[in-house]
Amino acid sequence: MSQPTWSSLLRLPPGPVDLASVDTRATPGFDGTKADGKAALQELDPVISDLQERLFAAGRTGGDQRVLLVLQGMDTSGKGGTMRHAVGIMDPQGVSIRAFKAPTADERRRGFLWRIRQALPEPGQVGVFDRSHYEDVLAARVRKLVRPAVIEGRYEAINDFERELVDAGVVVVKVMLHISADEQKARLAERLENPAKYWKYNPGDIDDRRLWPDFQRAYEIALERCNTETAPWFLVPADRKWYRNLAVTQLLVEHLAALKLDWPPADFDVEAEKARLESS
Repeated sequence: MSQPTWSSLLRLPPGPVDLASVDTRATPGFDGTKADGKAALQELDPVISDLQERLFAAGRTGGDQRVLLVLQGMDTSGKGGTMRHAVGIMDPQGVSIRAFKAPTADERRRGFLWRIRQALPEPGQVGVFDRSHYEDVLAARVRKLVRPAVIEGRYEAINDFERELVDAGVVVVKVMLHISADEQKARLAERLENPAKYWKYNPGDIDDRRLWPDFQRAYEIALERCNTETAPWFLVPADRKWYRNLAVTQLLVEHLAALKLDWPPADFDVEAEKARLESS
């Protein structure tokens, strides 16, 4: 019997979502130690590098395949760490990263998906969104930035948008990094104890902790409403940083491998070029 894939283990099943019931320290798909997990991640380095280069080469020769990694999670869940340890092992020339902050007044006038469309990866690239269009049904919902009716309409708009991306050759990998309130508190405390991490600390994070139940409910609704067959959600327990990095890398490897990309054939006479080189 074949082993289950990481994608199947971490894929969020359809239906109601109860984040409180998901163990944030679990390690689905891996029963080794922290040291084992770090070693397993190192072993993936040449694998994902090869797969990414095939994607990049395909994009340079007319292919339209792209990968979009959408990272969502509460503050301190490790979006930045995931990019350093999972995305960072890929060739940067084939990676585009966009961190979305609060929209400007001009961006708000253009509609909530406008700025997202401007940041999509080009063919052959792995694009990464550090936060994304989902902030417009998460933060916007919790902070009551727009009317409830507007929020309601955005869920279906997101589903339509993601279906459009997939139809255009974009592999959409949506990952929620799921941490506990206790782990977030410990990570914030660590930042306050280490001068080298002061720059990471935002006093507003404490204010948001008071809204933890509201944010969790907003996530549950977004996960339920936008967990489609075309663009499913993956839920990664993120209290253990080493597991988080390994899990996201494994998801990327599986989705890149599923493209089954061969190296583009030469568009020139190889033997003739060898002869020319020899005589040069």
